[in-house]
Amino acid sequence: MKRLQNLADEARLTLANITDAATDLTVPSVRLGVTGLARAGKTVFITALVHNLVHGGRLPVFGAAAGGRLTRAFLQPQPDDAVPRFDYETHVAALVDERIWPQSTRQVSELRLTIEYESASYLSRKLGPGKLHLDVIDYPGEWLLDLPLLKKSYAEFSAEALSRARAANRAQIAAPFLQELDKIDPDGPETETEAQRLSGAFKTYLAACREDTHALSMLPPGRFLMPGDLDGSPALTFAPLDIAFDAAPARSGTFRAMMERRYEAYKSHVVRPFFRDHFARLDRQIVLVDVLHALNAGPDALADLQAALGEVLTSFRPGKRSWLASILTRRIDRILFAATKADHLNRTDHDRLQAILKLLVQRGMEHARFKGAEVDILAMAAVRATREASVKHAGEELPAILGTPLPGEMLDGKSFDGMSEIAMFPGDLPTNPESIFRPVESSSEKVTYGDPSLQFLRFRPPKLQRTAEGMSLSLPHIRLDRAIEFLIGDRLA
Repeated sequence: MKRLQNLADEARLTLANITDAATDLTVPSVRLGVTGLARAGKTVFITALVHNLVHGGRLPVFGAAAGGRLTRAFLQPQPDDAVPRFDYETHVAALVDERIWPQSTRQVSELRLTIEYESASYLSRKLGPGKLHLDVIDYPGEWLLDLPLLKKSYAEFSAEALSRARAANRAQIAAPFLQELDKIDPDGPETETEAQRLSGAFKTYLAACREDTHALSMLPPGRFLMPGDLDGSPALTFAPLDIAFDAAPARSGTFRAMMERRYEAYKSHVVRPFFRDHFARLDRQIVLVDVLHALNAGPDALADLQAALGEVLTSFRPGKRSWLASILTRRIDRILFAATKADHLNRTDHDRLQAILKLLVQRGMEHARFKGAEVDILAMAAVRATREASVKHAGEELPAILGTPLPGEMLDGKSFDGMSEIAMFPGDLPTNPESIFRPVESSSEKVTYGDPSLQFLRFRPPKLQRTAEGMSLSLPHIRLDRAIEFLIGDRLA
């Protein structure tokens, strides 16, 4: 049955690819996937990308813009009518007018940006101006955590989920859920009340793991954390059980049979359509990673982030770009891994941030390169919220950052109101990336929270300068131009 379902999915994908290829004969398109786990900055990245291209922002590393070949960029109706539109106008107003960060990604959304340009090739220029549709697909990184479930049985899912829940760094967080689990007899009769109680305790545990104090990332099923219109459905009302890999098939009418049936429904009605309709149709991909958030939480959060990235990145379909192959089995031929919020550090630490990110995504990078995709890695800030400065401490000049912390942010016991600008030294990242996984030692005991010498606050978006005519300048950034060049620069050559 599963083999037939897979064949049917591939047939539908091929049909969709043929339709896309036929459309591309008039104006070529690139489907760019933008993802990352919670608060990695997906919405901000897309908004900044569009704003800088449409308004002629400073993009010195983006070849088409730097060379004066970019004629214009403008928004057009997206090709997929059944997919919600990315609300660019609301998001850019939040950043520019209100100086607040836009709402985070809660569902799949799409935006089409059309770019008109002059080719760098003399012969191509003789054929007339070029045009490219950039279709940006925004989707929650948490949904990526579900893709590996397609290859796992309910028993495998249960064993892995309970192993994580009982690990030393999670046992206390998971205690209420594990207590509920102890009350369940997998071979007892199925009851909706017990299913809802156990599933609710499991979801509460997952949500607690994601809070800032712990900042854990390996939290499948991903849709449990953002259910949307599926909230309360049976397909989202299940939880792992204590069962053996080699257990006999569940008897009809038992609690275990109920949980297993709903797990399979989750894969069929939630995970598989996302893979088929969105994920498997991508040409390029950027993966945004909030390394600093995990660093704030400590070694356990970093190890969990590495495990989550390793798990989901092997679900990508990377490969070399080929016109014929793209019709039969579409592949992602370029993947960019980006450590966000580089503006929270002095530029002298950006190389170290990149080194840490490289360590975290090493498994995914090796997989993509082995399959033939081009891979790059960088530290960036799609919207730069700080400026560089210097502060004196104990007679020593230290590189600092200058910005306005968000309301409620805390530093040395002081809470900020969101109006006052401060200069601060966030600390230096370690020169050895491997050291991030070592627990911090104190004089009295070993602890596993973040290095106290590192302090990463969240800042308000910048106040944009205006021209003499009253026009706001484009959103400032760090290496957004390098990201754009890697992701689409070759298609504008």
